[in-house]
Amino acid sequence: MWYVVTNGRGWDEDEATQRGGLRFGGGLVVLSCAGSIPQKCLSGKLEAVYVDASRKMSENGVVPRAKVLTIDTMNPTVKNVEYAVRGPIVARAVELERELSEGMKKPFAEVIKANIGDAHAMGQQPITFFRQVLALCSYPELLNDSTFPEDAKSRAYRILQSCGGNSMGSYSASQGIDSVRQDVAHYIERRDGGVPCDPDNIYLTTGASDGIMTMLKLLVCGEGATRTGVMISIPQYPLYSAALAELGAVQINYYLNEEKCWSLDISELQRALDEARHYCSPRALCIINPGNPTGQVQSRQCIEDVIRFAAKERLFLMADEVYQDNVYAEGCQFHSFKKVLFEMGPEYSNTVELASFHSTSKCYMGECGFRGGYMEVMNMDDEVKAQLTKLLSVRLCPPVPGQALMDLVVNPPQPGEPSYDNFIKERTATLSALAEKAKLTEQVLNTVQGISCNPVQGAMYSFPHITIPEKAIKEAMEQGQQPDMFYCMKMLEETGICLVPGSGFGQKEGTYHFRMTILPPIDKLQILLIKVKEFHQKFTQQYS
Repeated sequence: MWYVVTNGRGWDEDEATQRGGLRFGGGLVVLSCAGSIPQKCLSGKLEAVYVDASRKMSENGVVPRAKVLTIDTMNPTVKNVEYAVRGPIVARAVELERELSEGMKKPFAEVIKANIGDAHAMGQQPITFFRQVLALCSYPELLNDSTFPEDAKSRAYRILQSCGGNSMGSYSASQGIDSVRQDVAHYIERRDGGVPCDPDNIYLTTGASDGIMTMLKLLVCGEGATRTGVMISIPQYPLYSAALAELGAVQINYYLNEEKCWSLDISELQRALDEARHYCSPRALCIINPGNPTGQVQSRQCIEDVIRFAAKERLFLMADEVYQDNVYAEGCQFHSFKKVLFEMGPEYSNTVELASFHSTSKCYMGECGFRGGYMEVMNMDDEVKAQLTKLLSVRLCPPVPGQALMDLVVNPPQPGEPSYDNFIKERTATLSALAEKAKLTEQVLNTVQGISCNPVQGAMYSFPHITIPEKAIKEAMEQGQQPDMFYCMKMLEETGICLVPGSGFGQKEGTYHFRMTILPPIDKLQILLIKVKEFHQKFTQQYS
């Protein structure tokens, strides 16, 4: 249907009436018509033409073709997807960087992005051995260069021998390069004290996110009260809520206990599960250990309790273990879900369905851009495994450079090899620096009245509780913002520090937080923490 606004010259009032036109003062006529625009209408002065009350027409009467894909016709689940760590605050931070580069005056000299766990972007240096081997694989002519150590060359040669045409530019098998999957299996066996690992249960992935999304695709089914529900921790990494929104699954929140260093209580899992069974079909339980954004490291006993809970309630376990090398607090230790599962005996190790995930993006590597990762599945139905392989084949294969990097992570230089000493030196230095920054972050934030920060036991983030004055809460609500979004946006505008509000990760009603990485170099982190402290004091005074 077209809606035409014209001054009416060139055609009479009768014709306007016949065609459903409505005459208004000043000679203007609004005409609606289903066919072509009348020639007499076009001979008058055309003020505007609309199609479907929204689509504008050019002045010569040519109707532009309606778009097939609009905000109203697109997949509705995509509109429900939110991803806080790259949300509006980050978009504003990018704008501020551009404004600074154009010479605009700001109350700060640079934007410090502490919103995302992108280690190399924050100054962390890559591991030399990894980059040497990847360079050799990318440009095999370098294998003749005497400046590269022999163990790097032998690793590169082995990887290239496993690639089609001896080139990292070829596709691999959809499940990943066989030799890399074998190395991953050997790594898991060493990590878990000899617990066996079958390479056929290893799937190389495009980062851990790809594996997590793939598993959720397999799990989600049903409609209405039978729709799949997935239990995720609150606070959570927004990948999970975004993936569930995209898949149209039901998000089941269970809350971590902030008063007990973000610990996981089985009674809380039971509460969340029992309530969810009234409106969906809970099928999976997701655990992040060490935690993101909360930085807790689960005890062995907690993991055992979770496994028992999953077994009793017939839940598929998903263990996100991408921070397994990032453990800093005294008395804390990483325990893989698989290892604990096997130590609990056949009653559990032969029955509980488990998928665990690892990545090249975190730990001491920080190689986010290569998008390397793996998942291991246990006790998965054989027919489902065949479907999993089919699903993965649709995306052909994970990036081969990422697979090569994953191989180096699980098969690093060994004692006696030329690169071993430097590898250990770099690895130790990176993890030690992270441990130092974790302690510094906790100590400084806890000196600020109105900020309370739990120990950063592991991972790469702190998630402090902040007190926001009632006056600020009211102003935020008037602006249609969550109070911690309002707080973080003001901090960005006044200090150049980019943090993520806790509302983007989920939090208990009436509490407010922000997430910040501990990745900046120690000197820049000290400046960042001082700025946060000064801002919070000023903000509190302003709104008190």
